[in-house]
Amino acid sequence: MAVGGLFASETLTAAITTLAELVDVVRSHERVYVRYSEGPERDRDSSVDTESGLTLPGLSVNPLHPEEWWTRPLEDWLARQVCQYRELQEKNPDRFAWVLTGVEVGRGPDCEPLLREVSPIARLDDQLLEEADRRYKARFRAGRGPED
Repeated sequence: MAVGGLFASETLTAAITTLAELVDVVRSHERVYVRYSEGPERDRDSSVDTESGLTLPGLSVNPLHPEEWWTRPLEDWLARQVCQYRELQEKNPDRFAWVLTGVEVGRGPDCEPLLREVSPIARLDDQLLEEADRRYKARFRAGRGPED
C-alpha cells in the first residue's frame, strides 16, 4: 500500500476542554492518537529517534483507542495516555498536546505508532490536561513500576 505525505492537513483550530469531549472524539473515529509537539504547523518533518539520530518514517504518537484487553472506563485509559508524555510540555512550554488521525506506517523505538497522512483534530486544552492528571493520580499507581 502506498502511503502519502506526512500531512493530509495541517489545520488545527478546535480545542477539547474535558475528558468527556475527548471520549466523544475517540468514539467517533476508528483510530485516534495524541502527540506532544509545537503543533502540526511546526511538524514539517518526520520524528527523529533522539538516541540513534535516525529519522523515523512518520510522526511519533501515543494511541488514544484502548486495547481489547482494557476493561476499565475509557476515561481512565485516556487520562493515562494523555499523561504519559506530558513531561515533554513541561520541558518545553512551546509543546502542547493535540489529537490526530493518520495512517500507521511503523513503530518507533519505544513501540509507539508512527503516522503519515496526518489529519489534526484538536488541541487538548490545559483544563483537560489538569482533569486527566487528577484522574490519573487518583485511579492509578501513577509512575510506579514492577520494582516500586
